[in-house]
Amino acid sequence: MKHSLAVLVLCLEFALGLSACSKSSPSGDLGQMSLGPATAKVTVVEYASLGCPICARWNNDNWDAFKAKYVDTGRVHYIYREMMTGEAPVAMAGFLLAHCVGKDKYFQVIDAVYRQVGPLLESGQQAAERDRLIKVAESAGLTDDQFNACVSDDKAINAEQAKTENTAKTNNIDSTPTFVINGKTLTGYQDMATLDKAIADAQAAAK
Repeated sequence: MKHSLAVLVLCLEFALGLSACSKSSPSGDLGQMSLGPATAKVTVVEYASLGCPICARWNNDNWDAFKAKYVDTGRVHYIYREMMTGEAPVAMAGFLLAHCVGKDKYFQVIDAVYRQVGPLLESGQQAAERDRLIKVAESAGLTDDQFNACVSDDKAINAEQAKTENTAKTNNIDSTPTFVINGKTLTGYQDMATLDKAIADAQAAAK
């Protein structure tokens, strides 16, 4: 995860032809985001990147079912921790966009980026990736100028880079997706059957 490279590529790919890098800040904070009650007996932490094709596949295959079964019912406290693996410029721009839109729409934007950009990650279609991020921004209520100001904000880029590097180092995470369920670590793509068993085991152990 090269800090200077991420900043340079972001400015070139997402700001060139629109405006120079700005100093405006995202309206949301850059902390971890969560869903579901903090008092739930089971906590599922996902370490993931919007630039990671496997993370996108997991989201697109499983997120709706996982959320409906565990988060919406209050059975799980779900925590999402941002990482900068895979295509770092896409991850950076997507996370900054989600924070600019705000906490109330954060997970909506994360899901939309995975669904819009995920299929393009392995092919490296950078122009299309940018266009689809703009489409997500527009659907969340941002203008083109607001999107550009958001993803080319030097201060926010620095903060996001520092945060994700600290998250990886502090939690000893070197690949995504990684799931930690009440302290048990599962690395890589996990289907619903595997997650069901891990959550059931954690639930049983918590009684």
